Amino acid sequence: MSDLAEKTCVPCHGGVPALKGDALVALQKQLEGWRVVEEHHLVKTWKFPDFRTALAFVNKVGELAEEQGHHPDILLAWGKVEITLWTHAVNGLTESDFIMAAKIDRLRQSGEA
Repeated sequence: MSDLAEKTCVPCHGGVPALKGDALVALQKQLEGWRVVEEHHLVKTWKFPDFRTALAFVNKVGELAEEQGHHPDILLAWGKVEITLWTHAVNGLTESDFIMAAKIDRLRQSGEA
């Protein structure tokens, strides 16, 4: 499991550059199954046996997002959840996006969702 999951998301109010290039590659290597899209956002999709199970996962992610103050875009469909992360204040990726991704993975792998 990534050490990223042990960190806490840090609120970003802009004024810092979004991560690019090698910095993104290094952080992505610490995650499993997340795609960096156009050096702008992270995306991952999970499959579930039904809508109820997918919804339970979404609700757990929502609780985590509130706790961390870092809110992903979530697409919920029957048997599928897709999560997209990026930091709106910098219009790109920061370490907090990778931290949140790792925490979501830990939530799913722990069986809590």
